[in-house]
Amino acid sequence: MSDRRNLTAWADGYWWSNDGLRLHYRDYPGRDDRPPILCIPGLTRNARDYEALAQRHAGEWRVIVVELRGRGESAYAKDPMTYVPLTYLQDLEALIAELKLTRFVAIGTSLGGILSMLLASTHPERIAGAALNDVGPELDPAGLARIRTYVGKPMWHATWVHAARSVAEANGDVYPHYGIEDWLRMAKQLYRLTPAGRIVLDYDMKIAEPFRLPGSEAGPDMWRAYDALEGKPLLLVRGGRSDILSASVAERMVDRLPGAELVTVPEVGHAPTLEEQEAAAGIDRLLAKVMAA
Repeated sequence: MSDRRNLTAWADGYWWSNDGLRLHYRDYPGRDDRPPILCIPGLTRNARDYEALAQRHAGEWRVIVVELRGRGESAYAKDPMTYVPLTYLQDLEALIAELKLTRFVAIGTSLGGILSMLLASTHPERIAGAALNDVGPELDPAGLARIRTYVGKPMWHATWVHAARSVAEANGDVYPHYGIEDWLRMAKQLYRLTPAGRIVLDYDMKIAEPFRLPGSEAGPDMWRAYDALEGKPLLLVRGGRSDILSASVAERMVDRLPGAELVTVPEVGHAPTLEEQEAAAGIDRLLAKVMAA
């Protein structure tokens, strides 16, 4: 039997937003008799966040990893006030139409989880299952305040070791057991090397402008959007040290949709990478439920 963990090849795909931006996604091949997995990264993140998940499931599942406008290989917006969830939602709708996706499994981290809920609220029949990674209909103000302290602040480094040290200083409380190899890997997910030889954050610093405005981080009624996942295979992943998804909100989410499974990743903050044993096993169970549905 082939080892799917060694399947690393993907195709670069591009689509156009309604306002003329060329946006990028990675397309990992998989079986066409199963709904594809649509992965949506967090606020400052890109497709590299989902490399391990894609390698784990590609071959058996088609995995599509999007890069939101202003991140990675997707074009930067001319108007920074389009860096808001409802515009991201329109961008995703354009991709779904382009690829003719009638059903898919949505896996979203943080902002990506908010967008997964919004996708469910617009067309719930398309959602074959969903995983919401460290996010819910209510976000902890303490975590939002922390994120606002660093989003949009340009940083560059001369070497990858310097970048890794910077990432470690900023995220030591989130991943307290990481070593230097882990921080180097995370640095290479967060940063890119410019033609001038500088190592810079791989997103448009202007995404911070609307994020600083009250209420910009989510839609108007996210509990109603969350309710659209009722009856779907649903996994909720929470970091045990999360300052974005509180334990009480996570429990309310399970109480509200009793079919939801809550997995807590101990000793991890916002957000789990989904490579942790608890999270990976939860995703396996989610996909098994999708197949059985």
